[in-house]
Amino acid sequence: MKKKTKICEPKRKGYKTLYEKTKNELVILSEITSAMMQSLEPAQVIYTILTALTSHDGLGFNRAMFFLVDQEKQTLEGKMAIGVHSADEANKIWNQLDDNHLMLPNLIDAYDKFKNDPESKLNNIVKGISIPLCEDTGILALTILEGMPFEINTDEAKAMVNENIKDILNTDNFVTVPLKTRDRTLGVILVDNIFSRAPITKDDIRILNMFADHAALAIENSHLYEETVHLSHTDWLTGLWNTRYFNEVLKETIKKTKEDDSRLTLLMIDIDNFKTYNDTLGHQEGDQAIKNVADILNSSSRKNDFVCRYGGEEFSIIMVNTDKDDALIISERFRSEVENCFKKKSVGARHAVPLLTISLGMATFPNDAGEKNDMIRKADLALYESKQTGKNKASIYTPELDK
Repeated sequence: MKKKTKICEPKRKGYKTLYEKTKNELVILSEITSAMMQSLEPAQVIYTILTALTSHDGLGFNRAMFFLVDQEKQTLEGKMAIGVHSADEANKIWNQLDDNHLMLPNLIDAYDKFKNDPESKLNNIVKGISIPLCEDTGILALTILEGMPFEINTDEAKAMVNENIKDILNTDNFVTVPLKTRDRTLGVILVDNIFSRAPITKDDIRILNMFADHAALAIENSHLYEETVHLSHTDWLTGLWNTRYFNEVLKETIKKTKEDDSRLTLLMIDIDNFKTYNDTLGHQEGDQAIKNVADILNSSSRKNDFVCRYGGEEFSIIMVNTDKDDALIISERFRSEVENCFKKKSVGARHAVPLLTISLGMATFPNDAGEKNDMIRKADLALYESKQTGKNKASIYTPELDK
């Protein structure tokens, strides 16, 4: 009869230790993945990822930085970083975390405070980084191009690091990992232990790569969600914001304007002679005319203006921190550019069609109206005044228009 082989006690302990370690890693990974999937806002997903990488009950790196691929520009853009910029600051924060027993969920809940923190020096530095996706621009770009992680801990590896990036980030030993989905690489995570000087082990890199796969999925989901939301808010023909979203934004903007004790002007705009133009040339030309006007309004408006297709051949623009005098000057620019655009198009036209122009009406908060519906009604009255008194002009709401 054969004797049973005994497993020696040290080997039993080794298996038990490995089992416990693997179990803890999976628990951490599960908790982090769950946290990432709780938000669909891209910036909050990135914040959750970086918080998980740096919190003590997460993966515990000193610093974590996120870079996102810009496919159109073919660059790698710094988006966010969590960590500190000096050893003193690091020790202060770590002591605070220990004293207050702040765990991963507490840190994730602090997102609103983080995004409004002007003193996050590392975050501001990373957001200013833009790297061309070329082989000669360093490790961060290579992480994308090669689709593989890099461990920077030898002289040979350090020679591949862009000197400018090394100086900006003040780091010498670090690891980069790509965030890959099935068909593309979305970005790069860079982690280091610049203050604790704790070595980044092979096990750290292994779980970091596992984490990166989950993070990439969370980011892709957030982008798909963002695209879906954007499409639901935009007009199919012009790409401008649609009426439903306009009503939401106007309501919120009036509320904020009240809090700031500032001014707000609403423009309502209508294309003159559009029905005759559309009936003469057909719906395709009519649609093209609407798109042309939309492009002019969009390109000629200011960065903070909110341009919307209100319906049919009518548009609206919410102009923040703008009084009637300034709105009138901007309205004249819109009117003139639309008139010149269609004058050029009418030269040599095969059909005799009326010249397309725009009429505009405006009302201002709080002088003319104190809430959304009244604001729209009074801007519409001013628009009607423009249409009735010659078209191709802008009118300001006055109380006489209500009579």
